Amino acid sequence: MIDHAHDLASVREATDRLLTAVAALDDAALAEPSRLPGWSRGHVLAHLARNADALVNVLEGRPMYASGGVRDADIERDAPRPRAAQLADLRASGARFQEAGAAPADWSRTVELRNGVTDSAARVPFRRWIEVELHHVDLGIGYELEDLPAEFTAREIDFLARRFAGNPDVPPTRVTDGTHAWTTGRAAGAPEVTVAGPAADLLGWLAGRRDGSALTVTGGPLPTLPPL
Repeated sequence: MIDHAHDLASVREATDRLLTAVAALDDAALAEPSRLPGWSRGHVLAHLARNADALVNVLEGRPMYASGGVRDADIERDAPRPRAAQLADLRASGARFQEAGAAPADWSRTVELRNGVTDSAARVPFRRWIEVELHHVDLGIGYELEDLPAEFTAREIDFLARRFAGNPDVPPTRVTDGTHAWTTGRAAGAPEVTVAGPAADLLGWLAGRRDGSALTVTGGPLPTLPPL
């Protein structure tokens, strides 16, 4: 059962870690490339701030973004800002998200995100947690997938395994870290492929952050996953 209040607290803690890390950088570091193709670290931070506001829109019943073009333009506009401006925006937008999450609401209701995707309102805080944690890693400043909270890693593996479940382009696949196991891909009886390895490497592969070369694959080649 999803505990949105727990996840809101986890978002706050993850945001505090991010803010502390960014505060140790200088303006020149924010202009350097992130691990995301075509994006500087400033782009990543601008996206995180605007995503917080977009999820406030979702919780309050408005469209997540006015349009894809507006979303992209806002990120490009905000990416070159100096560190002080980025930090102030991250703090303020994070506070707005926390305030929206603390408001009395029907957390069982269905909300709409981008591109017609729907989910329960209760899962929105976890979606924000995903954004903060993975994009912190994407900054390439010393916070790695191995540093993520164990609870987050296990839940995100489960979330992504469910996302690819039923996809006709992904063979039936068993994913395991040796302690936990998940299934994904198209349904066709027993899994054809087993992908095993440390949880951080499994998450990296499923989230498109690692190529899967550190994983052990049996029953066939490593499945090619669709982009997120």
